[in-house]
Amino acid sequence: MRVAIIHYWLVGMRGGEKVIEALARMYPEADIFTHVVVPEILTEELRKHTIKTSFIAKLPRAPRMYKSYLPLMPLALEQLDLRGYDLIISSESGPAKGIVPPEGAVHVCYCHSPMRYIWNMYHDYREGAGRLAKLSMPLLTHYLRLWDESSAARVDRFVANSSTVASRIRRYYRRESGVVHPPVDIDAFAPVAPEEVGDYYLMVGELVRYKRPDIAVRAFNRTGRRLVVIGGGEMLAELRQIAGPTVEMLGSQPFAQLRHHYARARGLIFPGEEDFGIVPVEAMASGRPVVAFGRGGATETVVDGRTGVFFDEQSEEALIDAIARLEQLPLDPADIVLHARQFNPARFEHQMREAIADAWMQVHGRPMPAAGPAAGEGGAVLSSRRKPAYA
Repeated sequence: MRVAIIHYWLVGMRGGEKVIEALARMYPEADIFTHVVVPEILTEELRKHTIKTSFIAKLPRAPRMYKSYLPLMPLALEQLDLRGYDLIISSESGPAKGIVPPEGAVHVCYCHSPMRYIWNMYHDYREGAGRLAKLSMPLLTHYLRLWDESSAARVDRFVANSSTVASRIRRYYRRESGVVHPPVDIDAFAPVAPEEVGDYYLMVGELVRYKRPDIAVRAFNRTGRRLVVIGGGEMLAELRQIAGPTVEMLGSQPFAQLRHHYARARGLIFPGEEDFGIVPVEAMASGRPVVAFGRGGATETVVDGRTGVFFDEQSEEALIDAIARLEQLPLDPADIVLHARQFNPARFEHQMREAIADAWMQVHGRPMPAAGPAAGEGGAVLSSRRKPAYA
C-alpha cells in the first residue's frame, strides 16, 4: 500500500504540523504533499520523507506570502498527480482536501477545521483586513466556499479533531465525522514541587485577534496580578503598548523556556475559542490548571472544577471572576496530569488506524493491506530516507 499525506503548508511546527509528524511516524514510507515548505523548520521525523510542493512554492516570496495565494490553491491542489497512491490522508485547515484522488484510492481527511476565514470566522477576518482585502474578500470567498463545499465530496471519510469541528463539518459540508483528538507530547512536560510554583499566570500562543489576548492583558492590568505572555504574532506590538507593569510580554521563546513557565505558573489563561487547543493540554500535563473561555475545543479538554475553570463571555470582568474562583479551588496537580495523559500520541495513532481501516473496508469491502514504499512522480520509489527531496 502506497500512502500520500497532504498538508496545507509546512512553514512552522504548530498543532497541525504535529499531527502530520504523527501521521508520518505511522506511515514512514509516505510521501508528503504541500503548497509551500520551509525545510529548516521541519523536525527530523519530517525530514525523512519526500516532500513535494504545488506550484504555489514557485510563486514570488511564497514562504512568507503563501496566504496571499489562497485563491490559487484550489487549482494548485488539483494539479497534484497522485496516481499510484492507494491511501491519501489530507490534513485540512487551509485548503488540502481538494486533491483529485485516483480511482481506487481511499481518501481520509483529518479536519482541524473547515477554513475559518471563509466559514465560521469570515466576518472577523474581513473586519481586521486591509482596505483592498476587505473589498476583494466577498467575491473571492464566495468562490472558495463553492469549491470547498463541492470538494468535500472527494473525501471518503472525515475525521474531526474535536466535537466542535465535527459540528462545523456537519453544517458546512453536510457530512458526518468521527472525532480523534490531536496527539500531545505529554511526556515532554512535567510538574514541579509546590514551592517552585511562581506568583504569575501564563498565556501562550500566537497573538492574533480571534484568540482575544487583549482581554487577558487588560484584565491583569486592572487587577495588578502578574501575567507572562509567550508568543509572537500580529498583535504583539499593540499588546506591548497597552501592557501595564505587571504584564510581561516575552514574545516567541524556545521550548525550554515554554516548558519552564508552564510548570511554574499559577495557571494558564486561555481567552480564545479554539478548534481543539493543544496549549491547555500542555499546561495540564505540567500539573497547572486552566482558565478558559467556555466554548470550542477547551470544553473537551478542561474539566470545570477539576482541572480548571470556564468563563462564559469574552470580557475582562468574566475573566477576573473566573481567576478569583480558580484561586478558591483545592485542585490536585497529580490529578490534572493524569487527566492530560489521555491525549497522548499512542491514543491518537490507535484511533486513526481504526478510522482509516474502517474507511478502507467501506470503500473496498476487504481489510487494508500493510503499507509499503511510496511511489514518487513517474513511478519512482525513494529507496533511502536519509536525504529528503523537496520538489
